[in-house]
Amino acid sequence: MALFKKNGGLMNEIRCDEQDYLIWKWRPQGSISGVNSRENAIRLGSSLRVRDGSVAVFVYKQKDGTVQDYIEGPYDQILSTKNIPFIASAIGLAYDGGTPFQAEVYFINLASIIQIKFAVPFFDVFDPRFLDFGVPTAVRGTLTFNIKDYKGFIKLHRMDEFSPDAFQNQVRDAIVRYVKAIIANAPMDFNLPVVQIDRRITEINDAAMPVVVERLGKDFGVNVTGLDIAAIEIDKTSDGFQRLMAVTRDISSVTVQAQTQVNIKNLEDQQRINAENLDETLRIQREETQYAQRKQSQTSYFDAYKLEQQAAVGIAGAEALGNMGASASMGSGSGGGDGLNPGAMMAGLAMGGAIGQNMAGMMNGMMNGMSQTIAKGQTPPPIGTGQTPPPIPITAYYVAQNSQPAGPFDMRTLSQMAREGTLTVETLVWKEGMSNWVKAGSVEELAKTLNPMPPIPADASTGSNEHEQ
Repeated sequence: MALFKKNGGLMNEIRCDEQDYLIWKWRPQGSISGVNSRENAIRLGSSLRVRDGSVAVFVYKQKDGTVQDYIEGPYDQILSTKNIPFIASAIGLAYDGGTPFQAEVYFINLASIIQIKFAVPFFDVFDPRFLDFGVPTAVRGTLTFNIKDYKGFIKLHRMDEFSPDAFQNQVRDAIVRYVKAIIANAPMDFNLPVVQIDRRITEINDAAMPVVVERLGKDFGVNVTGLDIAAIEIDKTSDGFQRLMAVTRDISSVTVQAQTQVNIKNLEDQQRINAENLDETLRIQREETQYAQRKQSQTSYFDAYKLEQQAAVGIAGAEALGNMGASASMGSGSGGGDGLNPGAMMAGLAMGGAIGQNMAGMMNGMMNGMSQTIAKGQTPPPIGTGQTPPPIPITAYYVAQNSQPAGPFDMRTLSQMAREGTLTVETLVWKEGMSNWVKAGSVEELAKTLNPMPPIPADASTGSNEHEQ
């Protein structure tokens, strides 16, 4: 400590040499806390040194109350009314600026990170589903904080009565209360069974962090930088835990049994539905196969099928004709006696004629086909074999239009195109069997279409004879 002579007094060096502190009060050398008036005596000319990351707080009394002034580090100067204006008001005029003035000096460490380990003793936590069984639960963790808003911190604490140990105990008690409340509400907040609460430490810690930050900042003026809930322990030997496990085990067993029955029922229903669907699918496939076979047979033996259908129509017509004849034989006179019905007879004759004509045409067509086959020296196919004549071949050409193939077009259409001028001798054409596109004028069967011979006028053919005569 530097020693200066001024007005017969000792000059002080006001500084904090503590390495690990949160709040430290400075006292002049030789003073004893609470014993003499020199404890807070400061002389002008004393030096003030404040390290970087710290702040010096001067607390002194005026007529209107207690006043605080702050000097943030780094700072190293001699105290005077020029560089520290508040000293002028702190020094009594009666002392002529030379006698020590009374002011408390506190150093607050803003850079220090304080870690407090906390433990919440076993307390009962209740599952919201089974409120009769409390499970003893304990919590351990670490709180990390520092002092950032030192002005707010001083407003919340009396510096002359401040004790770091007492302060940390107060913070520890507060964090225990906050964490205990959060753990007690966790089963309901997280929809979580109590017996599984130790598996959700991270989520619970994340939920507790903003609550702890807000409350400790408001109640103690500290800046919480970290909350680490290290463990949540359940007393598995407790009666509450054993009874809760028994209840949940029974419920789980019943739930599993019920779920198993439901699963079996669903499986049976699914199998039944699948079997029904399979039967229906097979039935539809069978009917479709039979239908396709019938249609295939009808197509293969179309003539015989047609003859059968026409014969069935003829039989139906004959039966209808017989019924009409029977009706015609009934009397229709005013007396209701025997007689002929002329209208029924005419209808019967007309229907019979139509049926007969239809069957005659059918038989005639079949006979003509057989006659043509015999005339060509071929053996006519037996009736009912289903043989039909092949389709008549149609000559068709593709025509190049706007560098794109169009068609195919038959000869009638090509003739119409030639008359309209869309088909000329230079137009490229192609049909199946050609190796490449050729000009229409080079195709023999198209040349007649492109260059038809004009008809000879009648008067021109006879004009020469008339002239000679």
